[in-house]
Amino acid sequence: MTTPTIAFIGAGNMARSLIAGLVADLPLRVADPVPDQLNKIQQQWPAIFTSTDNLEVLKAAQVVVLAVKPQVMKPVAEALQALVQQTHPLIISVAAGIRVAALDQWLGGNLPIVRCMPNTPALVKCGATGLYANAQVSGEQRALAQRILEAVGIALWFDNEAQLDAVTAVSGSGPAYFFRVMEAMQAAGESLGLSPDAARQLVLQTALGAARLAVESGTAPAELRQQVTSKGGTTEAALTVLNQGGLEDLFHKALHAATQRADELAKAKH
Repeated sequence: MTTPTIAFIGAGNMARSLIAGLVADLPLRVADPVPDQLNKIQQQWPAIFTSTDNLEVLKAAQVVVLAVKPQVMKPVAEALQALVQQTHPLIISVAAGIRVAALDQWLGGNLPIVRCMPNTPALVKCGATGLYANAQVSGEQRALAQRILEAVGIALWFDNEAQLDAVTAVSGSGPAYFFRVMEAMQAAGESLGLSPDAARQLVLQTALGAARLAVESGTAPAELRQQVTSKGGTTEAALTVLNQGGLEDLFHKALHAATQRADELAKAKH
């Protein structure tokens, strides 16, 4: 499977971000019930075969990426069942909260399935994705799934599917936590007399710079924080307020709440 054909079922934002990272290397086919979505694909990548017919796109594909909304996954998967039982492609699902057992049942059983939990920074190729494979997935297929998801960022494997609930809480929902902090910092900057535009630019560039420094330096965030925090200085004054407000405990509670909710939603979709 050196150059497998990949069929995308769904052409939304996440699918398009993956397509952008793969189109130069692998043959792709894309299906979506909304012609406007397919028009976007055709305008950007005219050579890609597109259709509103899922089964037409699925033909001759060795890999199927299911990129549809979780609430419609069951009928979409059940409609593919007869064909995938004949062809046995690798199934990669990027739908949040749909567990492998449910997907396998809807597709007729005994298929190689990789479940992924990506996040929205994949849209700018800075994504973080958790992956889980069932027993039917071969080593070659695992490598292929990783190659596909690494087209938009990093991809980490987990041996226990339940860990994807924690992945959802940390990285799946995580961008929203940072966006909320950015909102709060911008509002605080404005309250100190900065213009909205100046506050916004300073906050966004600081967030970008801090993330790049943490990634590229390889230094632990705790050590980087200490390097910025002079004894008796301004940073120490601000961090004292954050710590006294229970910041760490608040994040523990928030991520536990997200993990629990991810589990509840997955059970409800089964």
